[in-house]
Amino acid sequence: MLSNKRIQELELVMEFEKVEECFKEVSSWIESVGRKRLKETINLDDSLEMLLQAQKQFKEFDLVASEYCKRGQEALKKMNQWEDFSFVDVHSYRVKLQTYEDQLEEFCTQLDETRHRVCETVRLYEFFDKVRQAICCTEEGTKS
Repeated sequence: MLSNKRIQELELVMEFEKVEECFKEVSSWIESVGRKRLKETINLDDSLEMLLQAQKQFKEFDLVASEYCKRGQEALKKMNQWEDFSFVDVHSYRVKLQTYEDQLEEFCTQLDETRHRVCETVRLYEFFDKVRQAICCTEEGTKS
């Protein structure tokens, strides 16, 4: 029984090392690229043309960022099996996993919020642009 326990511990440690490698890559990208790009989208430009350009750039970033979020979430799913091994001492690994999970969840939430904000801002600017054009056309019609 003790031998089986040790084998399972070793298997979990080896699995954790693989997952941790993935998380380190995802975490590094989030810190060095992801957060900076999200901060860049805080102040969106005032013109519809510039806003559409910013939306296009964000969509390109969003594809890459979503892939990193997906990879991180898949790695977390692999580690869900640890819940079944309560007899194995995995506390220190769970603490590390929780840190990665918190970071990933926070970033993915910010990504979703930014995606929604950019989309809504574009829709609002498009609406105001249509209103502005309608007012201009109405003013020109009353002058004639």
